[in-house]
Amino acid sequence: MEHLQAELDSLRTELLQMFNLTHGQFSRAQKALLENNKAVLKELEHTEKLVNAKELQIDSRCETILALFTPVAVDLRFVLSALKINMNLERIGDLADGIGRTVSIYSNRFDEGFLNKTDIKGAFDTGFEMFQCLLIAFEKEDTLLAREIFGRDKKIDEITEHAVITAEEYAKGNAEHLSQAIQLLSIMKMIERVGDHMKNIAEEIIFYSEARVLKHGRKNAE
Repeated sequence: MEHLQAELDSLRTELLQMFNLTHGQFSRAQKALLENNKAVLKELEHTEKLVNAKELQIDSRCETILALFTPVAVDLRFVLSALKINMNLERIGDLADGIGRTVSIYSNRFDEGFLNKTDIKGAFDTGFEMFQCLLIAFEKEDTLLAREIFGRDKKIDEITEHAVITAEEYAKGNAEHLSQAIQLLSIMKMIERVGDHMKNIAEEIIFYSEARVLKHGRKNAE
């Protein structure tokens, strides 16, 4: 039992490291876009490799725990959830890298007025709020806090819907900025998907803490 607990503690530590890596990637993606900071693009590319390596490390630890210790009850749920949390965090890292790549494709600075109208900063800010909630919910197994993620995810969806309308209007009035509108919508969609992955993580926290599966039941209730 002591060896199992030590492995579970190490797994939890590695997941927290993965949280921090992907949070950093999301922050760099924001800087690349809102500050037109091209220097962070190389950092994004470098840290993407670290995220991928950490994903493999966590997967390997989960497989080892399952094979050697055959955990049961809450320990088993935690390991199974860890695999899914790890996968979702890696995909958030991929999306952050994708935002950086999109910024690099559009060589000019994005129109600040257009950025403000789409409220893309609000989408990023909501994403950071979700990260903070998830970190605390994960560390404290706070399922009430985990449930707050669902409302914030809806907020990102609403911002994205508004951004689509704004981009269409912007492109109509400024045909020469059509490329900018398309690239920004692509970025908004990636932020929206980041929110979806964080919602998935919240569901996993609730699953292993309460032994309750929300994935399909919650969708049916919405």
